[in-house]
Amino acid sequence: MARQLSPVGLEFVTTAPVRLVFAHEIAAPPAAVFGALAEDVAGWPRWFKAVRMARPTEDGKGREIRLVGGTRFAETILAADPNERYAYRVDRTNAPGVRHLVEEWQLTPAGTGTRVRWTFAADGSAVFRFALKAARPGIGRSFRDAVVALDRRLTAAKSS
Repeated sequence: MARQLSPVGLEFVTTAPVRLVFAHEIAAPPAAVFGALAEDVAGWPRWFKAVRMARPTEDGKGREIRLVGGTRFAETILAADPNERYAYRVDRTNAPGVRHLVEEWQLTPAGTGTRVRWTFAADGSAVFRFALKAARPGIGRSFRDAVVALDRRLTAAKSS
């Protein structure tokens, strides 16, 4: 890993200078979605195409993530509230310009399914903030494609 980031807490999700928030409803229930997010970390590449490798670290208190394209993250889990929320902070990365990065997945029951809300909260250099805002449409598509793929995976597993 190239750089150590400044630590921030879960409150950064609401105070970050750049907050990208996306939501999508899926058929899978919150318990199944939470299980895929928090308990099957190694399974992320099966449904989130941007993730090349994911593995839990520090007895489940952290994660190591590698994205397609070579970006790497060492993360600390900030919240793992069963069936409600999963959040983590990036502690080290090789991505340029980033100073703080926290992601939060909120799960809300929606009928028999789940409303999945993902907040990508970040700060960094002016160039990083500009690039992140410009990338919003692509990040949104990546999120939507990922939760749709996750839903297919979870509903297929349920019907098996």
